[in-house]
Amino acid sequence: MQNGDQHYSMEDETYTDIDGKAISLECQSHSGFCREFTVSSAKVSIGRVMAYTCAVWLSAYIIFFVTENTAVLSSAIIITLVGMMVHIHFVKVDHETLLIIGSLGVQVSSSYASGRESTDFIEMGKIKDIVINEAIHMQTVIYYLCILLKDPSDPEAVSSVVPLFQSSKPRLNCLVKVYKSCQEILAKC
Repeated sequence: MQNGDQHYSMEDETYTDIDGKAISLECQSHSGFCREFTVSSAKVSIGRVMAYTCAVWLSAYIIFFVTENTAVLSSAIIITLVGMMVHIHFVKVDHETLLIIGSLGVQVSSSYASGRESTDFIEMGKIKDIVINEAIHMQTVIYYLCILLKDPSDPEAVSSVVPLFQSSKPRLNCLVKVYKSCQEILAKC
């Protein structure tokens, strides 16, 4: 770590996602104007992958046994392998990072199980605020952290909303920690 960096894991409190699965929150303070938040979810479960693979291959074997068509087995193998690769490369996010730099902007990154990363940067001049918003899904209220972007034609209006931590979906107690820290930095700008 560089001089002045404070790295701490917020482990005095346990965090879960909206489905009740354990997640972790790490905060790294690079300076008074720069903080980095990383929300990590569980790694890919080998047992779960094996269960899905066995179910698909067992179904294919039963169909093969009845029809005696070898294309069924080949298709099951190919579909399973392609499905796993697509899931690991495009769906399964290992961790999401929010880096807020006082006068510069906000960088949002997602790291996938395959090692692929996607990163977006939003300039501070385009940011109106960072807020905790709520949505109703089925019969449940879901809270999420989001960035409100200024409308270029009317600086007092909001042009769009950028949700954060879309894959890890942390619960409110985790979002409040990140929100308060972000507000401290935004207040200094």
